[in-house]
Amino acid sequence: MKPNIAIDGPAGAGKSTVARLAAEKLGLVYIDTGAMYRALTWKALQQNLPFEETALARLARTTRIRFANDEGVQKVFCDDTDVTEQIREPLVTKWVSVLSSFAPVRRELTNLQRKAAASGGVVMDGRDIGTAVLPDASFKFFLTASLEERSRRRYREMVNKGTQISLAEIEADIAARDQADRNRKVAPLVQAEDAIVIDTTDLSVEQVVDLIVAKYSQEVE
Repeated sequence: MKPNIAIDGPAGAGKSTVARLAAEKLGLVYIDTGAMYRALTWKALQQNLPFEETALARLARTTRIRFANDEGVQKVFCDDTDVTEQIREPLVTKWVSVLSSFAPVRRELTNLQRKAAASGGVVMDGRDIGTAVLPDASFKFFLTASLEERSRRRYREMVNKGTQISLAEIEADIAARDQADRNRKVAPLVQAEDAIVIDTTDLSVEQVVDLIVAKYSQEVE
């Protein structure tokens, strides 16, 4: 069984892009746990559900979230709807931290994530992968970067998609997300004691991927 890789870190640190590229280079399966929480948030907003744990936990139990590769691009489906673009909208970003703070919701999605990684060979990124979801993962990395750099990255991403938003708004949103993620009672954002920390502020995506691939290859091959 191939070892699993857990990648954690705050919003905008580059986790998803790095995890996806590292998985491609190593021939592993990439699972974007953040997209799962976003997809559920999107569905809750579509149904005008109250953001309280009982309703959202029930929604999590009855929702099917899956990933599909479309010519090298990972698509996210909520039930039968392609929500790849919708889950990155500002309204979803605003509410996803609230949804992810509820213990019953996290239990439902954590169970799905663990099942997906049970056979090994998975690269999974999020905020509590190395500490709560896959605490026994063979490789753990914690990506970080300055708030300013993370905000610039997210701003460029949003502008490229045609979203009208200011850099100041992005920075305020990310700072609030950091606060919520680090202080939630259930599975808060925290670096696992045995994780390798990579500050990506002055590194390119390719450099970060190469560091992870080299560490994995050195110990596995």
